[in-house]
Amino acid sequence: RLLNTNVDGKRKVAFAFRMIKGIGVRYAHVCCKKAGVDPQRRAGTLSPEEIERISEVIADPLKFKIPAWFLNRQRDPKTGKTEHLTSNTVDIKLREDLERMKKIRAHRGVRHMLGLRVRGQHT
Repeated sequence: RLLNTNVDGKRKVAFAFRMIKGIGVRYAHVCCKKAGVDPQRRAGTLSPEEIERISEVIADPLKFKIPAWFLNRQRDPKTGKTEHLTSNTVDIKLREDLERMKKIRAHRGVRHMLGLRVRGQHT
């Protein structure tokens, strides 16, 4: 169990971490490399210390010299910080962004309010 998500112990580490929302295969590989864990190992064979190291890298990637362009939340509109969101914080931030767009009456926000397509599809 990592970041409030059950991870499949039979899969290799990088592919098992994909089950955590906000973590893809490439980000999982980078986190394993920075934590010093072999990504080819099975997730069930990790020791608690290795899991702790990986969760530290996931929690604060900039401290471990993961480039800012690799993260999924760059220059947050509220705080201005660059960070990587995981698990339920992804949903929370998405909801906040939609509410902000609706409040300022941005085109995307209005389309979301009306339940219409947002990304330029023909209707």
